[in-house]
Amino acid sequence: MADEKPKKDVSKLSFEQTIKELSDIVGKIEQGRIPLQDSLQQYEKGMTLIKHCREILAKAEKRIEKVSAEKESEDTGRQSQ
Repeated sequence: MADEKPKKDVSKLSFEQTIKELSDIVGKIEQGRIPLQDSLQQYEKGMTLIKHCREILAKAEKRIEKVSAEKESEDTGRQSQ
C-alpha cells in the first residue's frame, strides 16, 4: 500500500489512539478498500491492538481496585476511632 504509515510501537499508543486505529482498520476491511493480503495484515495488526487495549483496561481495573481498597481501608479506620 502506497499510503501506509510507518509502523508504530503499539505499546506507546493511548487507549483512545488504539481504538481509533481499530476503527480505521475495521472500516477499510468492511468497505473492501484493500486487497485480501493487506486485509490479513490489517487483521493481524487489529488483533495486536485489541491485546493492547485489554492490557490497558486490566491496568486501569487494578488501579481502581487499589484506590477502592485504600478508600475502604480509610473509611474502616475512621469508623473504629
